[in-house]
Amino acid sequence: MSPDLPIPAFTAPYAADDEAIATGLLRRVPREAASAARIDATATALIGSIRAGDRLGSVEAMLREYALSTKEGLALMVLAEALLRIPDSATADAFIEDKLGQGDFAHHRTQSDTLLVNASTWALGLSARVVRADETPQGTLAGLAKRIGAPAVRAATRQAMRLIGNHFVLGETIEAALGRAHAQQSDGVRYSYDMLGEGARTRDDADRYACSYAHAIAAIGRAAGNAPLPARPGISVKLSALHPRFEAVSRDRVLRELPPRLIELAREAKRYDLAFTIDAEEADRLELSLEVFAACLADPSLQGWDGYGLAVQAYQKRAAAVIDHVAELAQRFDRRLMLRLVKGAYWDTEIKRAQERGLDDYPVFTRKAMTDLHYVHCARKLLALRPRIFPQFASHNALTVATVLELAGETSDYEFQRLHGMGDALYARLLADHPTLACRIYAPVGGHRDLLAYLVRRLLENGANSSFVAQAGDDRVGLAELLRRPEAIIGTPVQARSDQIPRPSELYGAQRLNSRGVEFGDRAALQALLDDIEAARRPLPELPPATPEQAMAAIAAARDGFDSWTRTPAEARAAALERAADLLERRRASFIALLQDEGHKTLDDCVAEVREAIDYCRYYAVEGRRLFGDGVALPGPTGESNTLRLRGRGVVVAISPWNFPLAIFLGQITAALMAGNAVVAKPAEQTPVTAEAAVKLLYEAGVQRDALRLVQGDGASGAALVAHPGIAGVVFTGSTEVARAINRALAAKDGAIVPLIAETGGINTMIVDATALPEQVADDVVASAFRSAGQRCSALRLLFVQDDVADRMIALIAGSARELRLGDPRDPATQIGPVIDAEAKARLDAHIARMRREARLHFAGEAPGGGNYVAPHIFELRSAADLTEEVFGAILHVVRYRASEFGDVLDHIAASGYALTLGVQSRIDDTVAHVVARLPVGNVYINRNIIGAVVGVQPFGGSGLSGTGPKAGGPHYLPRFALEQTVSINTAAAGGNAALLAGGA
Repeated sequence: MSPDLPIPAFTAPYAADDEAIATGLLRRVPREAASAARIDATATALIGSIRAGDRLGSVEAMLREYALSTKEGLALMVLAEALLRIPDSATADAFIEDKLGQGDFAHHRTQSDTLLVNASTWALGLSARVVRADETPQGTLAGLAKRIGAPAVRAATRQAMRLIGNHFVLGETIEAALGRAHAQQSDGVRYSYDMLGEGARTRDDADRYACSYAHAIAAIGRAAGNAPLPARPGISVKLSALHPRFEAVSRDRVLRELPPRLIELAREAKRYDLAFTIDAEEADRLELSLEVFAACLADPSLQGWDGYGLAVQAYQKRAAAVIDHVAELAQRFDRRLMLRLVKGAYWDTEIKRAQERGLDDYPVFTRKAMTDLHYVHCARKLLALRPRIFPQFASHNALTVATVLELAGETSDYEFQRLHGMGDALYARLLADHPTLACRIYAPVGGHRDLLAYLVRRLLENGANSSFVAQAGDDRVGLAELLRRPEAIIGTPVQARSDQIPRPSELYGAQRLNSRGVEFGDRAALQALLDDIEAARRPLPELPPATPEQAMAAIAAARDGFDSWTRTPAEARAAALERAADLLERRRASFIALLQDEGHKTLDDCVAEVREAIDYCRYYAVEGRRLFGDGVALPGPTGESNTLRLRGRGVVVAISPWNFPLAIFLGQITAALMAGNAVVAKPAEQTPVTAEAAVKLLYEAGVQRDALRLVQGDGASGAALVAHPGIAGVVFTGSTEVARAINRALAAKDGAIVPLIAETGGINTMIVDATALPEQVADDVVASAFRSAGQRCSALRLLFVQDDVADRMIALIAGSARELRLGDPRDPATQIGPVIDAEAKARLDAHIARMRREARLHFAGEAPGGGNYVAPHIFELRSAADLTEEVFGAILHVVRYRASEFGDVLDHIAASGYALTLGVQSRIDDTVAHVVARLPVGNVYINRNIIGAVVGVQPFGGSGLSGTGPKAGGPHYLPRFALEQTVSINTAAAGGNAALLAGGA
């Protein structure tokens, strides 16, 4: 192909059907008995070496000793993830005590004679014997001073963590790693250095990682010797470390900014003739990764260099297509490339992400055997592409290694790869038996702080009972089990999918479907959605507000319609709600267009809101069938029946806000309708068109017109509806002040006492202690405070950060916020759109001006000119008392606290009177339990963001100044819209108790 032709785009189904893939893979499995026998013989020899292997420092021994199926293993994982980053002694002591108390380290008898295991177990056991399980957390440390003292506990545990860490990393610096590699150099062994660290959150992060890579390349190159490629060392580069917004929706920016940086590094690698591998990312970044990879490959200055390469994950269903695509690129540019085949290390993340996003299926296999089968298929592809592609096979699985060896034949134009500290015995035997083979050691380089995420990933990947590493070291697992082929484990295509992991659509069981989402990392799906939205977009009509007479007429009509609707069987009402959900799903694009044009919402917020509305419809349909059927039979004396039933109250006024003009609007209405009420709905004056479209959809779904009436208008219209003597209930979402006004208006009326269901806002807080992972805190704070332009009831307003880590945390949050893009919400690359109107902007601008005078400014974003844009701001307050009311926008207030002041922080939150959402970022379970017990906040989120409550999963609502309850999207919500009725029937009234007499014999 001519170099002047466009670079071919990568196309493959994002989440193909497992059964279809298995059908093809099983059909290609070779059946030659002699080949199978040779594989068995090789694998048997390798397993024998593993089980009789070197016991001086194997990381596998540590993973086997502290398996994740044990309390000790889980506690060890969390200890390793967090301990070494905690700067202050008090938090470290509390953390150590918390984790050692979760396992039986004091009495843990090691099953291994490995030095690493014994040393670590001794240190942990020493600490655990001091921190005794029968003592209270509050009293333990005081008692330690009477025995060996807290510093000794701290030192022993930290030493155990460092000992473990030192066996996972080759060196804390590239120079140290090179020195250690040189000392361990042997025939057939090569190194690929991996500079540890999280993905970049800030521009400074990306610059720092780029400098680290450049420095490492130069150091590796100077020490590389004279051997030609592929027998030269290399480096692995993570694209997400080189750009702070490495995500599909920021594609244009990434392709503009990242390839020049990557090419610069690649040129340095070429200068030293090193291997240079682009590391694998999550599935939603695959297409973008391949575009960046191709852009670098196309640079003419890299011609003549054979060290450029890519890692491919076999657990991704698109792995084979990736290999085909890279082979096409190699042919296109007449280049030799390296391809590293791995099984994949983010499986749990991929499963959860697909479930959360409501995808049609998973982008990864749900059975390990399918990954193993796919790995072999991909290995065949790679071997067939030689010499254009130099295959690299990363595996610690003896059967996989033996299979690749058989497939490769007698040639040596490929290499195996293993992680530093793992696979030592396996590959020592392999290289001894096959001296012409080569093995490259993937060697992490970095300090203890950067080791944490890598270490946990390795523990998760290899510490599970199902992993080959765990099974091979367990003498109770027979050889025959270890030699079972993946095709034998799968059996037939229908068994390709795990029966323990439902499809994302089936996440909530048979009763209701999960709402469908869109994967923005699937370019075809994203483009199809954007095309549908543009096709559905219409000019917004002018909708006049209702006159007072029309509002009163709506209530009268609803009162007339109530009798018919409340007598409609619950099954029929539920069916109408489910039809509404299906219609919403089919017309998703038109509602997204409305939410963008009228509500100024970004694309991801629009997709989430439509899904939430769908979930409300389906959830309340399921709950309605359960609650409003034949009633509940209650126990009692013989000769009578007692039944408790729920029935509608009458006309319910539903007043909804502009910030969720579809989801909250429909959530209120559908709950009231499902309970058998007629509804008069008053949407926010800023979003009347969305409301009208939603009501029309409900009519189309089968809701009777007289059971649902729409009244457009401002706050005065809502007040008039509330004051009407004929209403039977009010459901309201909005400000605390308006909720108070409604409550007073209802209380002032004569007649029946009318219930109010109110969900209001709050000064939502997050507490961050010194055990929290800074990168996770930055992600969660930025999402919680700034997503939706801060216009969520649940948004983060006040952040408490432990003083020992505050400087770094605040800098990381501010740097991450700086990378957010403000602009047109119709552009998928926009993270923050305008606020709802000029009035809201004026209020926020006034608050910002006051904060600039009274608080310390850490960050002030830049807003586009024109429009109602308010850029994110971060202010540090002298005291939490300086924030007295909710500020409904992208403004974050930060307060530092000392570890000794933690109780004061909780006291302040409790005294505020608000109790809607709360975040806690801590690895100390006792801290989390204490916060949850102390504060009656409606929604508490641990080590995650505090927004985006999911219907039926995280029922949403607060108490105190934040609302009345019950929680929307929860099992107690519908009964609040209903009256209870007990029916007691004397079944013996006709002359006797025939049932009792019949059974009395």
